[in-house]
Amino acid sequence: MPIIVLQHSPTDTLGRLGPILRDLGFKLEIRRLDLWAAAGGKGPGGVPPDFDDVDGVISLGGPANVGDAVAWMQPELDYLREAHRRQLAVVGICLGHQMVAAALGGEVGPATKPEVGFGRVSTGVPGQTDTILSGIAWATWQFQVHAQEVKKAPPDATVLQSSADCKVQCFRAGLRTYGFQYHFECTKADIEEFARDAFTQKLMQQNGLTAGELRAQTDSFFDDYERLGTRLCENLGTYLWPILAKLK
Repeated sequence: MPIIVLQHSPTDTLGRLGPILRDLGFKLEIRRLDLWAAAGGKGPGGVPPDFDDVDGVISLGGPANVGDAVAWMQPELDYLREAHRRQLAVVGICLGHQMVAAALGGEVGPATKPEVGFGRVSTGVPGQTDTILSGIAWATWQFQVHAQEVKKAPPDATVLQSSADCKVQCFRAGLRTYGFQYHFECTKADIEEFARDAFTQKLMQQNGLTAGELRAQTDSFFDDYERLGTRLCENLGTYLWPILAKLK
């Protein structure tokens, strides 16, 4: 029984989350929605038509914005909403975080101040006792690349983490749905790939961040970032999916 992974670009991948989930015994079914859309929405690779044998859903980042006229946008929003209704585990990262929020009735729009590079993320009181954030420092430096943000979390959702420029960095909706604005999953090679991406370079130029400064940030923060990101990935794999899911 697989976890469905909805991927929107070649740059935004599972990073270290993929190997960790596989090492924990999970099967991953990666759907390259960007390639499917580029092929005219024909053939396999789009949003699954049903939830048969699906253990959960991970929605990754990408350069699109919620509401863009891309072929997979509305089907994915519908799929995320239904997965949450069925109480499957749902994880959204960056764009995926925004899409989960929008699918569940939250508000998404242009960021008051787009974030790129490493920024300080703080865990609020609700997050300090959340199982998925167990072992995560209450103040961490996280890698960010986003020009949109969740303006308002979904009704009944709990905001767990914030930054100075983005009040909804992480939220939980229900028991098994989580959204993360920051990229906790990146390897050093992933960050280098982001730095070569045109969308990231545009945000860096807008924020006055040079490639050299991003490399310096990475060198300064990466060891702790990697350690805590690995812990978060392990928490997701250990606590968000029932142990029986690994045995099917």
